[in-house]
Parts: sequence; structure tokens; C-alpha cells
Amino acid sequence: MQEQRQVVKVDGNVDKPINFVFVLLDGFSLLSFASALDSLRIANRMADKPVYTWSLIGEGGDTITCSAGTTFKLDQDLIELQRDDIVLICGGVEVKTATTKKILNWMRREARKGLRIGGLCTAAYSLAKAGLLEGKRATIHWENSDSFIEEFDNVELTKSVFQVDGNRMTTAGGTSSIDLMLKLIANDYGEGLASAVADQMIYSSIRTDQDTQRLSTPTRIGVRHPKLSQVILMMEKNIEEPISPSILAKDVGMSTRQLERLFRRYLSRSPKRYYMELRLHKARNLLMQTDMSVINVALACGFASPSHFSKCYRAHYNTTPYRERGAQSGRLSV
Repeated sequence: MQEQRQVVKVDGNVDKPINFVFVLLDGFSLLSFASALDSLRIANRMADKPVYTWSLIGEGGDTITCSAGTTFKLDQDLIELQRDDIVLICGGVEVKTATTKKILNWMRREARKGLRIGGLCTAAYSLAKAGLLEGKRATIHWENSDSFIEEFDNVELTKSVFQVDGNRMTTAGGTSSIDLMLKLIANDYGEGLASAVADQMIYSSIRTDQDTQRLSTPTRIGVRHPKLSQVILMMEKNIEEPISPSILAKDVGMSTRQLERLFRRYLSRSPKRYYMELRLHKARNLLMQTDMSVINVALACGFASPSHFSKCYRAHYNTTPYRERGAQSGRLSV
């Protein structure tokens, strides 16, 4: 079957293709990387000329394995780049382990040239660890936001699907890479090419940096009750210093008894129980993703004493915080 497609006339200088360098970290997210790479490939196809080029590099320059277990052949090791190259660091589930000293030193060296450097998925951690996000706005996958905030208080973390601040770019992971790439394509060669790429990808809901990465509270919990959603949002924003159910109820204009009935009806648990689960979930994230001491994790999640924290944690997860931390350390050392 003969291919039929409309070639898009592009704006700007197409004499020299813009070059992207993808730095693949061990265990990188395949979806996040592929979404970015295929956006460039489709842009070339729709323009009917190579408006973009790319290469895959990484520590060692041999092969690298993504989080799905598929192995990729790298083009080169961590080489010296040109000033007009655009670097995209691709992170995954074990980004902390994958961000080695060699990677950090290479990033700092290349950043001194003034290159545009981005972090896909969890690679915002890598950029922040290298000191490349100081005073910048950035985003990261919501699952890693708690630990990121605790470790990098000099970075303004947002909940956006992607963030561009000067010559730094970050995405929240998954398909948010597409949104970032469409913005870059539009900036480079015009909205017409970006729209054509989106159409080819059957990507009808293009997001901007004003869109948040998580579903709204009502959608996430499957309940569309405005006052219940309001209370849950207040709980999520006040983990370190929990608010009593009586104050929460007063703030939304109802009695404590009414709030209790609301939670029992829609969530089959008391406000106190739900709040505790939110705090313990954050605590588990911090234990798994940071080097914070158990005492500091307890304080960050609103527990006055390590013993009370340990008791509540054991009741919910059937293990202690110390054993959870030990198990995680064992997994990371394999």
C-alpha cells in the first residue's frame, strides 16, 4: 500500500538539524524515553527532511537496560558535546542508584558550556543532585515528589506535567515527554509541525506546563462530593502538622459528626483513619527513596515520637520502619 501523507512546511532554519543527546540511566523508563524520541522521528517524517538528529549515550558506552528489562545498544560513552546540543537525561525507578559520580561530574562539566539540559521522568533528581536546578522551577513524577522536596529545598517543585525554566527542562514521566517535545517542536519549527506530530500520535489532548500531572482529588478517589474533596486536599497539604478532624470540619462548614458520616459513607473509614493512611504512605515513600533517618521521617509525617510511628507503621504495613528501610537497602545493593 503506497503511503499517503501531507508534508508540513516548517518555519525557521532547517539547514542544520537540531541535535538531541539522550543520556540513558540504568533502569530508565522506556515509555518516557520512547515518547520523546518518537516525537522527533515523526517530526522528521512530517517535515520530509531531517529537522532533528539524535544519539544515545550512557556510562560505559556499551549497553543499557530499561525498567522493562529490554537492553539498548548505546552509540557512545559520556562524550564531550557541542554547545548547541540539547541533552535529555532519562531516569527510571532506581534513579538515585543510577545517578553515579561519573554521571554527575559529566553533567556539571557539560552544563558549564551553557547547554540546554532536561530530565525526563525521575531524572529531575539527577539534575538537582548535580546542582543544575538551584533556584529553578522543576517537576518530577508525583511518586517521587515527597523525597525530592525533603532533599532539594532550593528547587521550586511544581505539580506540572512538564516545566521549562531557562535552559533547564523537566517532565513528570510517562507521556508528559510528548507534551514537552511538542512545545519544543513548536518553538523550533512552528505550531503547524507540532500539531502534525500530535495528529500522527493520535494525541488529541495536548497539555501545557499549566496542567497538573495527577488526577483531581474527586476523580482519584472516585467520589464527587465538594466538601469531602476539600477536606482531603487539606489533609494532603498538612502532613507534617496534622489538623484535627474538628478543625477540618469547621473549615468546610460542618460538624465533626457530619464529617465522620461523610467519610464512612464514601470511603468506609473515619477521617482520622484516612489521614493516618496518607501520612503512612508518605512515610513509606521517604523510607524507600531517601536516606532520611527514621526519626526524621516520623517528624516529617506528623508523628511526635519514633515509637508511636513504628507502632502505627507496623499496624498498617505489617513491618517496622527499620525493617522496611533494611529491605530497601538490600534491594538496592543487588
